[in-house]
Amino acid sequence: MNRLRAMLSTTAVRLSALYLGLFALCAVALVFYVTSISVGMQHDRIQRVIGSELRLVAGAYRNNGITGLVRVIERRARQPGANLYAIAAPTGELIAGNIDAIAPGVLDNEGWTTVPFRYERLGDSSGQDHRALAQIVFLPNGMRLMVGRDIGEREQVRGLVRQALVTALAIMFAGALAIWFFVGRRALKRIDHMSEASKKIMAGDLAQRLPVNGSGDEFDRLSLSLNAMLGRIERLNEGLRQVSDNIAHDLKTPLTRLRNRAEAALAGGGDAESHKQALEQMIADSDQLIRTFNALLMISRVEAGSSTAQMSKVDLSGLARDAAELYEPVAEDAGVALTADIAPDVTITGNRELLAQSLSNLIDNAVKYVGDVPEPAIRVSLVSSGDVLRLSVTDNGPGVPADRREDVVKRFVRLDESRSKPGTGLGLSLVQAVAALHGGRLELEDGSTDAGSGPGLAASMILPKGK
Repeated sequence: MNRLRAMLSTTAVRLSALYLGLFALCAVALVFYVTSISVGMQHDRIQRVIGSELRLVAGAYRNNGITGLVRVIERRARQPGANLYAIAAPTGELIAGNIDAIAPGVLDNEGWTTVPFRYERLGDSSGQDHRALAQIVFLPNGMRLMVGRDIGEREQVRGLVRQALVTALAIMFAGALAIWFFVGRRALKRIDHMSEASKKIMAGDLAQRLPVNGSGDEFDRLSLSLNAMLGRIERLNEGLRQVSDNIAHDLKTPLTRLRNRAEAALAGGGDAESHKQALEQMIADSDQLIRTFNALLMISRVEAGSSTAQMSKVDLSGLARDAAELYEPVAEDAGVALTADIAPDVTITGNRELLAQSLSNLIDNAVKYVGDVPEPAIRVSLVSSGDVLRLSVTDNGPGVPADRREDVVKRFVRLDESRSKPGTGLGLSLVQAVAALHGGRLELEDGSTDAGSGPGLAASMILPKGK
């Protein structure tokens, strides 16, 4: 009973009931309209037939008088399927014709009978109830002439139409109930499956997805939209979990080191110089922690789009040259050859500070991780190709394995598992967020500047020219 009540409350069943009601009303209206048209046509036909008969017998009366009229009526009354004929005296007594009895008052008024009347046909012993329409004419001698037509055929048409209506409505109602049950049960079953999947999702299983049967109906479209949302939520939760794990891992070491140095400074007597060195090291560790949190805050703001209000025209060519010149001494101190291949006069609508920070991150990563290769080299390039701009930093170092390139752009993920090199593991995450803010993307691919060295890495910001 509860399942039936639930099925009856579904939208599909309610719509089916509404369509059934509307269709039934239209069908009834159509049938009654067809019935009235058919009855009207039958009525007009009867009047035409009676009018034609009256003209014929009237001619016989004009030519041969009452005797000729009676003779013609008697002859025509005996024919198969004959009309109704009657000649009555002024008192209403039937004299000739094929009618044995007639309802009282029918012959009292001249003209067409307004409603069908009862009569008994001469020689009819079946006892059936006969009805007819007729036209009465008063003759000059006071006698009455009636010519009529049985309306049984018209009533049969009406009865057949009514029977067809009842049969059609019964079949339609039975079919509608079957469709109603099928549609409602099917809809309820799909909703039950969606509810079961939703319960599992609410229980914490974000890998669950709402069922899709491939029909492309509204349930499928809703499921696909919700599944896309669930996939996004799952990725965000996974990223949040990874960030939490990496934060715990990356911040635990400097915080522990900071505490140990403070504890050592307090425990050891030492002189003022050793205390000063301990404080300087603690400040350096604190600065590293602040840089980490600032990077996280900047990534969050960029991903939220809070910097879009600061967009302006940026000379991307000049920005790339300035970054290359800024890092040239740093690269030289590290024994790395840094070159630049910058397309001239390239401008873009964007945030200058974020673009400069992103390019600095790419160059800094290249200098830091180019590795111990013969003649390490880095190339900064800006190329305009079609509708996009490619701002790249390419090195000839060991590169990044293809199966790890999706990982290194995640927050706090570093290939240097030992954390022996300085950094927070947030540089590429910021670059990716800035590229997305400008309507572009970050691409990582092999890109050695020296065929004799390692596979290298080409980190490119692909930016649309329209931005």
